[in-house]
Amino acid sequence: MTVGQQLRWWGIGLAVFVLLLWLLADALLPFLLGAALAYLCDPVADRLERLGLSRLMATITVTVAWLAITTLAVVLIVPVLVEQVRNAISSAPAYIDALREFAARWTPPSDEPSQIRGMLESLKARASEWSVSALKQLWNSGLAVVDFVALIVITPVVAFYLLYDWDRMIASIDDWLPREHRDTIHSLARELDGVLAGFVRGQLSVCAILGSYYAVSLSLIGLSFGFLIGAFAGMISFIPFVGSIFGGILSIGVAVVQFWDQPHLIAAVAAVFVAGQVTEGNFLTPKLVGGHVGLHPVWLMFALSAFGSLFGFAGMLVAVPAAAAIGVIGRFGLARYKEGSLYRGGQAWRESGSAADRGGGE
Repeated sequence: MTVGQQLRWWGIGLAVFVLLLWLLADALLPFLLGAALAYLCDPVADRLERLGLSRLMATITVTVAWLAITTLAVVLIVPVLVEQVRNAISSAPAYIDALREFAARWTPPSDEPSQIRGMLESLKARASEWSVSALKQLWNSGLAVVDFVALIVITPVVAFYLLYDWDRMIASIDDWLPREHRDTIHSLARELDGVLAGFVRGQLSVCAILGSYYAVSLSLIGLSFGFLIGAFAGMISFIPFVGSIFGGILSIGVAVVQFWDQPHLIAAVAAVFVAGQVTEGNFLTPKLVGGHVGLHPVWLMFALSAFGSLFGFAGMLVAVPAAAAIGVIGRFGLARYKEGSLYRGGQAWRESGSAADRGGGE
């Protein structure tokens, strides 16, 4: 086939794949999670194999360890988060009242309510309605009991089988590659794996460390919903600066309402996020994620937003590897473009002609 025909067929295949992903987004979620876990755990299984375990025993060891950690986290952390979410929803009107009183102290008296007080009144009136609708939407959007049980049952099974057969799957895919372009595809795959390994594995470690630090520190200070806010700030820290900034603003806002007569505690809450940001930027990210991994924060946020709006939570799982793949292929295409005559113009033709003349002269 000509290059045009190959591009046409590859384009059709990509369109079919995207359509299937969109149609089967909900059903694919446990399989995508299982594949992600298998990819993340494969280096651990390979290391256990080098230590003398068989692939089956290495897979069993990794799976059991992951299930133990997950169960421990569910038993110890999830109840605390659920309780704080429930308290946050029930306490929302009271906090809005406190914000209104705080705003009244700092705004000039007037016969007509100020814009800020009016906005807070409207917010309070709708807080309970929003809370109830948010819970209903959360339940109806995929956290029903049947879907949740299917998720926690299917995901470990899929992860186990994919992890056990990972090396054989990679060898089979490698055997399908066109021989003429095999080296180029290998080079792109290694670069893509480097980006994903550097970003996903490293950034997950950063998020876990920061989330634990924020949650424990804010809880020790005594901030209301500190554990919930800290865990959420750590979870969104995979986007540089966003976790610290968003979590800091939210925490300081709660601290101002809760500790308005204790400014040293407000300063302590702010110091927690300043220290977290300094530690993340100067130690955690350079050591665990590495330097430039090819995923600009703006590009990452766009990918998460676009894939999430198209495919829901399953799309958000696909967003990071898809963004990395597009970045790798885009850089490869740009490099080829800069080597071609379209970019270099007559210079490329002269250089190719000179090389042909030298070859003919020899």
